[in-house]
Amino acid sequence: MEYVSTRGSAPVLDFEGATLAGLASDGGLYLPREWPRFTEAQIRDLRGKSYAELAACIMAPFVAGSLSDDELSALCEAVYGDFGHSAVTPLVQLDETHWLLELFHGPTLAFKDVALQMLGHLFETFLERRDKRLTIVGATSGDTGSAAINAVAGRDRTEIFMLHPAGRVSEVQRRQMTTVRAPNVHNIAIKGSFDDAQRHVKRMFADPTINQALNLGAVNSINWARLMAQVVYYFHSALQLGAPDRKIAYSVPTGNFGDVFAGYVAAQMGLSIERLIVATNVNDILHRALSKGDYSTGATTPTITPSMDIQVSSNFERLLFDCGGRDGAALAAQMDSFDKSQSMQLTDEQRKGAAGLFSSTRADQDETARALQWANRNAAQVIDPHTGVGLHASLSAIEAGQVAHDTPVVTLATAHPAKFPDAVERAIGVRPTLPSRVGDLFGREEHFTELAGDYETSRDFVFEHAAASAG
Repeated sequence: MEYVSTRGSAPVLDFEGATLAGLASDGGLYLPREWPRFTEAQIRDLRGKSYAELAACIMAPFVAGSLSDDELSALCEAVYGDFGHSAVTPLVQLDETHWLLELFHGPTLAFKDVALQMLGHLFETFLERRDKRLTIVGATSGDTGSAAINAVAGRDRTEIFMLHPAGRVSEVQRRQMTTVRAPNVHNIAIKGSFDDAQRHVKRMFADPTINQALNLGAVNSINWARLMAQVVYYFHSALQLGAPDRKIAYSVPTGNFGDVFAGYVAAQMGLSIERLIVATNVNDILHRALSKGDYSTGATTPTITPSMDIQVSSNFERLLFDCGGRDGAALAAQMDSFDKSQSMQLTDEQRKGAAGLFSSTRADQDETARALQWANRNAAQVIDPHTGVGLHASLSAIEAGQVAHDTPVVTLATAHPAKFPDAVERAIGVRPTLPSRVGDLFGREEHFTELAGDYETSRDFVFEHAAASAG
């Protein structure tokens, strides 16, 4: 499988190269040159497989030429044999129409574990093969940081620097990062927003003085391998609900667009998805882009769903590329203009391409709280606020006729409610507790570095500490 950049001028890479590179050298994001396609008969044959077996089947076309079938199967068994639920991503029924897809049974209680545990193993496999080290630099609005740190902590060939916006992640999210004691883990709290942290990371990848010296790698969803792993749970859930002989709709709490783009990939592969509902909070750039064609940033508003407090959604570029005729030069010009003005209008081709599968809904904090109350009252389920945004969008889509009444609607439950206990307790009067597998999170000492919000400070910290670690 060959991988091309959304901006058209970076070298074409194989899966191994794209995984280790993360961001393309021209500032774009890697995608397969073409989508693999399964027939309905092939999808039916996937029924009844374990999650690890299914993962190996779905990922096989993407890793072709870089991993053998036996290597891939061994990786999937190693990754998915150690989740807190034997189904890995179980479905829970809310009523005759609505379902939850629980994605929080990994070690850090968030959907990011499903992909980042795999990415950690892939890094180690490819670095051993090349006898090299990798300096991972990432930005997190909450869950990516802890999941990435957990996936690579203590590994010999990786050093990880994770930037988070100071005071803008939940206490559980922060502690899951900052209480990890491993010599290859560096937590950085910057003054500013997630978007500021994300800009710093992208600039480091585009800065040859640091990128080439440290061999930078990405764990954010700009890394294609992470998205690939997320495609699996769309197949896993849809098969249980009758696919390919029945269409399924998904509502996805969305910030950086990676999770919902994985659903788009599943649809391109032949999975019978009727609709992908992009659920945003009041930081609604994606809702405006999909409903009005207006992709313009504004001030980031802190909310009870901090992982979605994002203005610039990196993975949206992948959709614009694929829906816009895969014209890398045109997209590069479009994104360059956006970088300068922080505003752009989607082309007619991009809007039309997205409209065939995507719709969107915005939820404010009151609507989010009411969704938590609905789940608790009608199905005795305690859900986190991000999942509440998704559930609000699911309920709204049925009411607005965006999804047929006989179509199952699956809301992605992206985090365990105990990661946001204050918000949950305010909404439903119940304070969720952390699972025992998390251990004594609040009894462990925190370690992190606070930095100013400018790029140069972050860059210099990474360069100095990574270089010192490498000797």
